Amino acid sequence: MIDKIKALRIPISMTSFILLTAFYYAFVLNLPLITKIYQLKSYQMSYFVISAPLLLFFCFIIIFSVLCLPYVYKPVTILLILSSSMAFYASMKYRVMFDYGMIENIFETNTSEAGSYLNLDSVFYFLFFGVLPSILISLTDIVYSQSWLKEILKRLALVLSALIGICIIAIFFYKDYASVGRNNSYLNKMINPAHAFNTFKYINNTYFTTPEPYQTLGKDAKLTPSANNKETLFVVVLGETARSMNFHYNGYQRNTNPYTADMGLISFQQVSSCGTATAVSVPCMFSNMNRTDYKKSKAANQDNVMNVIGHAGVNLLWKDNDGGDKGVASNFDKIATDPTQDSPHCDGDTCHDEELLVALDEEIADRPGNKLITLHTIGSHGPTYFQRYPKSMSIFTPACERKDIEKCSDTEIRNTYDNTIAYTDYFLSKLITQLKTYQNKYNVAMMYISDHGESLGENGLYLHGTPYTIAPDEQTIVPWLMWIPEQYANAKGIDKSCLEKLAKNRHFSQDNFFHTLIGLFGVVTSAKNPSLDITETCKSS
Repeated sequence: MIDKIKALRIPISMTSFILLTAFYYAFVLNLPLITKIYQLKSYQMSYFVISAPLLLFFCFIIIFSVLCLPYVYKPVTILLILSSSMAFYASMKYRVMFDYGMIENIFETNTSEAGSYLNLDSVFYFLFFGVLPSILISLTDIVYSQSWLKEILKRLALVLSALIGICIIAIFFYKDYASVGRNNSYLNKMINPAHAFNTFKYINNTYFTTPEPYQTLGKDAKLTPSANNKETLFVVVLGETARSMNFHYNGYQRNTNPYTADMGLISFQQVSSCGTATAVSVPCMFSNMNRTDYKKSKAANQDNVMNVIGHAGVNLLWKDNDGGDKGVASNFDKIATDPTQDSPHCDGDTCHDEELLVALDEEIADRPGNKLITLHTIGSHGPTYFQRYPKSMSIFTPACERKDIEKCSDTEIRNTYDNTIAYTDYFLSKLITQLKTYQNKYNVAMMYISDHGESLGENGLYLHGTPYTIAPDEQTIVPWLMWIPEQYANAKGIDKSCLEKLAKNRHFSQDNFFHTLIGLFGVVTSAKNPSLDITETCKSS
């Protein structure tokens, strides 16, 4: 048996091993990048386009020549190729770019969400482009030169040859690369395996960096007494992957909001998200930082808007159906749905958002005084949109009822996605109906806002997580709805007609969320920036 195994071994020099690895990355695993460059050159096969994989090849030769260390290079290469095959699949099928934000989102995704990306195509890519090359690598016997000096000289010659190749390409095509690179700076984020660098960076920042000192905000927060002396019950519904343009409220031709149409919701027409992934948008919008100066490390170590309102003596609760609070609820009560429980809304892997309402009455009763509750929904999370709503609520057909959405038509994908929006509308109508039963005791109100949007095939993009600088409106313009009954408006001194005008005519962003929630709840604190509170100009003095 041992002799048979030895017979399968393939002797190969380290130089040849480096060349083959560099070739595989340049000409195969970076095909999405080469294709993008081809598209940017108006689909014309020119010498410049042909030079792109050659330039990558020479660059990878240098990188692998520097990084290849005896005895560890093979196992590291195998791990890298396995992960690169999965990145290759995501890039080919969904045009995903693995920048730092995407890696952050991946690490903070739960197993149920991760499983939604598992399908036959993803398994094939992993096996064919990851496992098969890894098996071939494991069968190789790397043969080194008889002396270390000779091995080093070979390596230097290899690097020098690659540098010469890069210089030759630069002589002929420098202007082309400068032009394409300057106008499309995101291309470097498409290079496979950029995910490896960003993964290392994320792990270092998360586990090996000393946290910033915790900063308390809004300790001076005080709740202004309501005009009718009733306590406040306010619910924030944090949506998932809902894009504004598919809401009937915002001009979408399809009626995706049939259930709340007569409930008097105010819809803000133009609202920009803080990010294109949950791991960025959620902690960002709940923090007092703007999108341009947001730092996760800072947000994780200071009070967020719920903490600030909590300082005014308000009872806080976070209920989650979307894989975690992203650190927002680390200092107060948090409840997560259990998909394995016996419930008509759960199937063992995930729950429909109605599950968040099942025990809500009991949870309200258990918390005395003024209350602020956030319901984190799974909303329209893809690619398994069909799992986000009961089949009985499939309004738009035919629907795409499979994980590998790239095999569905654009019409089927849009139908399924629109069904998730309609189901969210149904969920909101049920919540509002439930809240109305508390109006005798409380001033009740509800706010809905999504964390980010979603691409459904426009310009070849699917899902979300595209770097913000190049992300399309589909991923960055989100719905923001407010349900403010007359009782609540009168008790808090809010002019609803004023808010309705602002909602139609002004552009806002999630930068406004922190300050608007404080103002709408009726809390006074130095932590609030009045210029960012949407309600500030709509309050009676």
